[in-house]
Amino acid sequence: MKILVIDDNPAFRYSLAGALGKGGYQVVMADYGEHGLAIFRKENPDLVICDLIMPRRNGVDTIQQIRRESPAMKIIAISGSGVMMNVDGLATALESGADDVIVKPFDSADLLNRVLQVLSGDLSGSQLPSAI
Repeated sequence: MKILVIDDNPAFRYSLAGALGKGGYQVVMADYGEHGLAIFRKENPDLVICDLIMPRRNGVDTIQQIRRESPAMKIIAISGSGVMMNVDGLATALESGADDVIVKPFDSADLLNRVLQVLSGDLSGSQLPSAI
């Protein structure tokens, strides 16, 4: 299975790719929304993990465009700081087309579990945090 990671923070992007790689996933990466859309179109991933706060094109806009182009695409939104780091911002990500949201920081086991849940369509354990 191929996963596209879109995040403007290189250290986090490579850390995420490493954890996913150890989980047996093939990973392709992009550093901002427009680049992510180009890679998405070229690579045809099984899942997209997209940061919400990025320059040039934010995560919500990127998720909405991916959803328009591929309605069945599995998408996880991630966020950890700034304006979007609140329940309303994460709810907006879900309303915009994300299948699940993860708040930074998170550990590799949680990430891999959430990826498996989204890919399998079992989102029963996924929910917005009650307090951030």
